[in-house]
Amino acid sequence: MDPSTGPSRDTWGSKVAFILAAAGSAIGLGNIWGFPTVAGQNGGAAFLLIYLGAVALIGAPVMLAELIVGRRTQRNPVGAFRALAPGKAWVIVGGLGVLTGIVILSFYSVIAGWTLAYIYKTLIGTFREGTDTAAIFSDLAGGAVPAISWHLLFMALTIWVVLGGVRDGIERWTKVLMPLLFVLLAALAVRAVTLSGADAGLTFYLKPDFSKVTGTVILSAIGQAFFSLSLGMGAMITYGSYVSKRDDLVSSAGWVTFADTTIAILAGLIIFPTLFHAGLEPGSGGPGMVFVVLTSLLSSIPPAPYGGVIFGTGFFMLLGIAALTSSVSLLEVVTSWAVDEHGMSRRKAAICFGGVAFVLGIPSALANGAVSWLTSLPGIGMDFLSFTFMLFGQYSLVIGALLISLFVGWVWGVRAAGEEVRENDGRFPLGRTWSFLIRFVAPSAIVAILVKMVADLI
Repeated sequence: MDPSTGPSRDTWGSKVAFILAAAGSAIGLGNIWGFPTVAGQNGGAAFLLIYLGAVALIGAPVMLAELIVGRRTQRNPVGAFRALAPGKAWVIVGGLGVLTGIVILSFYSVIAGWTLAYIYKTLIGTFREGTDTAAIFSDLAGGAVPAISWHLLFMALTIWVVLGGVRDGIERWTKVLMPLLFVLLAALAVRAVTLSGADAGLTFYLKPDFSKVTGTVILSAIGQAFFSLSLGMGAMITYGSYVSKRDDLVSSAGWVTFADTTIAILAGLIIFPTLFHAGLEPGSGGPGMVFVVLTSLLSSIPPAPYGGVIFGTGFFMLLGIAALTSSVSLLEVVTSWAVDEHGMSRRKAAICFGGVAFVLGIPSALANGAVSWLTSLPGIGMDFLSFTFMLFGQYSLVIGALLISLFVGWVWGVRAAGEEVRENDGRFPLGRTWSFLIRFVAPSAIVAILVKMVADLI
């Protein structure tokens, strides 16, 4: 029986719609502050070159593998593995993807809620010269009512988009949000590179110093390339299940990878010139840099007093859009699973599991000062949000991607995968190269990432 046999399934309206939606899934908060942070800590331009190579040799092949599995089966991650390996334990990999997606969504929505709050705060001119930006962030993230309220608002936005379905919800909004994201990025990058002191930031970011390259830098670049594409959690399998048999999967995966990488590079063109303009270390990054350090600089961005308001509002709108397009894909994974495997209506599934993610996210919302034991978990020494991120935003993704690459490369097989790629026009450009990468290079690199993560933890 053809594993793709099943009930009628919605599809993307066009190849461009799929590329925008999948790119939106991959592009998230980690691209905007994660990539510049890791690049700054690992030498800048030399790291960037290694990162680009890792994206091409590891990230893109795994992404293509996930899209192949999705389109072949036209099912969610659980249904996909059940169809391709009936009666086998591989279905657990799909279940891991669904679980990972909803847990990541739970804490991702908390952080994304902060971005919504900061759009409002920046727009009304909160961050003036002398403003205690650390106290403002502490009041937001450390207060139970504001943290949970913004978390609820962001989750409601996510549910609202997913309720519309593939074409009328996800596709419709990504066609608006993704072009806007690119416009905002380009505009902010132009403003950042014209700040005083930006030249030093551009030199650090774009002029390689290979003396800084070490084994740690290489592994960090590989890890960032992997994490930036949102692999291993079933999102690309789910989005791939809505791809028409007429579309070229290879070029689609290429365009999604290109868009994701471009966003990360443009984010660096915003962050590094801004940091050097302020005389800060290039390794500064993460939520602290975005919500405390960057906002403290807004009053100094000309023309005063509106330059900072425009730059800051645009930047946090950018973060909000990136977060929303990613959170939609996370909720779609579990929604698709509930619809496919349990016959739930889309409306019931989206509201139900969006609500579950909201409830699961409450401890993360309270972990930044509102509840003391969640701020520092007994015997673990880190807050609840960070601990959950480590388990599901890192380890679970790496393990999931490793198992997917092994399944496609060695269990289901590259020959069967190649047949699916050739479905539209009988061609598979670089098919042998992809087969080698998904069978040998990608698994080896992912194992190296996992070993490094364990070593860093110990």
